Amino acid sequence: MERTITYHIDAHADGLRTEQFLRRRGYSCQNLTQLKKMPESILINGVWSYMRTPLSAGDTLTVHIRETESSPNIPPVDLPLCIVYEDEDIIVVNKPAGMPVHPSLHNYRNSLANALMYYYQQQGKPFIFRCTNRLDRDTSGLTVVAKHMVSSGILSAMTTRHEIRREYLAIVRGHVTPPSGTIDAPIGRAGTPLIERRIDFEHGERAVTHYRVVKEKNGHSLVSLVLETGRTHQIRVHMKYLGFPLVGDYLYNPDMEYIQRQALHSHSLSFRHPITGEDLKFTADLPEDMLRIF
Repeated sequence: MERTITYHIDAHADGLRTEQFLRRRGYSCQNLTQLKKMPESILINGVWSYMRTPLSAGDTLTVHIRETESSPNIPPVDLPLCIVYEDEDIIVVNKPAGMPVHPSLHNYRNSLANALMYYYQQQGKPFIFRCTNRLDRDTSGLTVVAKHMVSSGILSAMTTRHEIRREYLAIVRGHVTPPSGTIDAPIGRAGTPLIERRIDFEHGERAVTHYRVVKEKNGHSLVSLVLETGRTHQIRVHMKYLGFPLVGDYLYNPDMEYIQRQALHSHSLSFRHPITGEDLKFTADLPEDMLRIF
């Protein structure tokens, strides 16, 4: 994947070394190291330059990213893709339930990574798969994938700083009480051979989920959940802890009367664009299997 990014240097950046300017734009140390290894990756006013070269107001700084390799061990497979948004830096996909994000031993050719590898292979572009917000196989909805190393590094740092707002919609049985609140309960491994997690106040990692009931119908509640942290199975474990586990959740609540997977959907993503700084918000409607319950 190739990407050329142009910056126009103003008075605020006058005198900064190129590496200092890029660090302030969110480039990681690893990004800078990788760029140094790429031929003519840094140009100032069209002239190849070093990272330590100082910038002056009025300069044009050009960063040329060249990634010629693709992710190894991810075969391209022609699978359906629902692309919500794409530009030169990111791609936002509405992932269906039943599709893993990454290939695994038993899901080697049916993941989102396989689908994107095929999508870019058809365009003749190398592609390294870098997913920012990983979803469980049976969780549907929005996920954002970086298209090159710089957007990936900036998005990862934004995730660490909790600057990506993620809202999920879930369905539980019954009348949720209280109808809104915050669940602040640490999550740790359950000690089973499965990936199962549990509330663990002694050894668990802090996990915070904000929730509110959106509507009730047919003996079920549709709940909006906003993550402050991103622990494995956080929503599923927290809602069970609250006393209202997700319907269809084979691991924590095998209530399969109306749906055959956990009724959880990544409904909304809001974040600043990693390169342009533009505020972005994407939404994805509830899928058919969740709508049928209401």
